[in-house]
Amino acid sequence: MDVPVTEEQIRTIAFYLWERDGGPEGRSEEYWEKARQQLGLDAGAPSTEAETSGQEQSKA
Repeated sequence: MDVPVTEEQIRTIAFYLWERDGGPEGRSEEYWEKARQQLGLDAGAPSTEAETSGQEQSKA
């Protein structure tokens, strides 16, 4: 059974990756997608409740 990935999990990984790379400005979407890929999510496919309901995401 697959456990749904939460927005918080994506955010945490994205922030870790962003910090590791020195915190480059203006690349939050790139790190969000990298985090989704690490979690095994398809790029562009909604995966969290917040994303599927259209709520705004806070990205790293």
